[in-house]
Amino acid sequence: MASWTAQAVARPARVAQPRPRQAPRPRPRPQAAPRPSARTRPRVAGGVLWIAVVAGLLAGIVALNVAVLRLNVEVEELDRKRQTFIARKAELASDLSSAAAAGRVEGLAQSRLGLVAPEQTTYVRVPRPGR
Repeated sequence: MASWTAQAVARPARVAQPRPRQAPRPRPRPQAAPRPSARTRPRVAGGVLWIAVVAGLLAGIVALNVAVLRLNVEVEELDRKRQTFIARKAELASDLSSAAAAGRVEGLAQSRLGLVAPEQTTYVRVPRPGR
């Protein structure tokens, strides 16, 4: 059996490799008062821009609603006029119907013109000229 020392002699000794150098760590700088950076300004400008866009859209919606309300008022007024015209048309149709009634026409013809209703109807043939 081999001893521990015999195994240690039989193995080749390891050669120590030099460690790679690390870059020196930067020192922390003292904290100065925060100054406005270029990144802060676009956020504010972007926020103002979004507020302006949303305000413009809301103003457009309000203007659209006002226009729709005006049109609704006009439609209601036109509908009221239409109903008036329909009622007047019905009244005139009724007047025309009563004025054109057969009994009324016969009565006026007898009283004003002295006409009488025919007892018998006779058809007369009239020759056409040139035959």
